[in-house]
Amino acid sequence: MSLLKRMIGLKPARTEWFCAEDAALDDGNYTGETIELTYLGTAGFVVKGRERTVVLDPYLSRPNLRRTFAAQLVPDAELTRRLIPHADDVLIGHAHYDHILDAPDLCRQTGARLIGSRSTVMVGRAAGLPEAQLVETAGREDIASGTWKVRGLPSRHGKLFGRIPFPGDIDFPPPWPPKMGDLKHGLVLNWLIDTGGVTIAHVDSADFINEELKGHRCDVLCLCAIGRKSRPNYTREVIDLLKPRWVVPCHWDTMITPIHEPPDLIPTVDIPGFLKEIRDAGAEPLFTPMLGRLRFAARACARPAT
Repeated sequence: MSLLKRMIGLKPARTEWFCAEDAALDDGNYTGETIELTYLGTAGFVVKGRERTVVLDPYLSRPNLRRTFAAQLVPDAELTRRLIPHADDVLIGHAHYDHILDAPDLCRQTGARLIGSRSTVMVGRAAGLPEAQLVETAGREDIASGTWKVRGLPSRHGKLFGRIPFPGDIDFPPPWPPKMGDLKHGLVLNWLIDTGGVTIAHVDSADFINEELKGHRCDVLCLCAIGRKSRPNYTREVIDLLKPRWVVPCHWDTMITPIHEPPDLIPTVDIPGFLKEIRDAGAEPLFTPMLGRLRFAARACARPAT
């Protein structure tokens, strides 16, 4: 049994949780639609509604440690096809390999748009995506995604051992397949996805900018577990700003175990401590195994992503 299972009694992958907003059911505002959130490991999620599917930071190939540090990172296109057969838009929080490597194949296979910073668009060009599928944003703008809206909020990358890994922008299409160091982070974006019934926020790194989050609200917050060791008061501050009802921890695994095998924790991550901090800050933690699913009842009048 893996360390993660021993620590928190985790059930096998594909465990399914069902969560509904009780008020939505009680006050007649339930729309009959559910929003399904699937955790892909690392910072990746699939957000699926009745007529729309948006994917965040897909990283499925997960090469082993030797290949990650020493070789070209070749995406596993067939694995991506099996695990995410449909997508309308793919949102990238930043252009490091563990957030973007599988995004171009996913867009090529499904026709989805790749949406993110200039660095993200450069990666899409390197992988051969047509311009019609590339959407560049500097954040702070609503982008229509069918009847949904998505918005990037400028952020910053957390530090690892006191330094930001692979900083800077990607100004020209990098080699493809890339090596790890070819993929700088570029502009970091936190994402808001307003489905009209449920608003989901995604903080995919170990830092954020308070002023950019101020005034926004969400129902569900996908939150990087590494952050609580990198920034003082990380958990409480982001929950105070966005006021989510639920928080889904992400970016807690080592990223190098195959996606269908039991994951291992990043050594600095303390999941029980993180879940307690979330509760102490006034939100409900929903710890989800890789490829686990959560379902949320959509309200007719959701809190807007202002």
